[in-house]
Amino acid sequence: MILSKRNELGILSNFAATAFTFRGKRYASVEGFWQMMLYPESQGDARAKTPGIVWPHTRDEVAQMTAFDAKDAGTLAEENMRKMSIDWVTFEGKRMAYRSATKGEHYRLIVEAMRAKLDQNPKVREILLATGNLILRPDHTTEAGEPAEWRYQEIWMEMRSELQRK
Repeated sequence: MILSKRNELGILSNFAATAFTFRGKRYASVEGFWQMMLYPESQGDARAKTPGIVWPHTRDEVAQMTAFDAKDAGTLAEENMRKMSIDWVTFEGKRMAYRSATKGEHYRLIVEAMRAKLDQNPKVREILLATGNLILRPDHTTEAGEPAEWRYQEIWMEMRSELQRK
């Protein structure tokens, strides 16, 4: 089953406006959570100190974005990261690889954020369980060797299995 943003399954997309609270902070979407990690956490952050680099948004602004607004903010941040030769993001002051070949810290944070979305949005749970045992597929082209956290459909199927066992 394709997780299209054009029908009710779109609620499972990281782009969906499904607000959740994670570690005491509110996020408008999983995409906003994901992309805000690319932005400097403070003025002391190495990313904020690089001469000639302009950050078009604050981290807090990105955390409140959804859909393509969040994705576009992330694309701008990734351009900055390329200019600085940075391949890491931060959360709560901790640096971690952004595109890891293994299920590292970034993957675990994305899974935790998705779980918070699931736990705090009853409609997400309802729609996920309604997919039964169908294989979920993304509505976009995937890349060979993409990081595990990009495969959100697999994460949803794992969470669905956990819910079904309960």
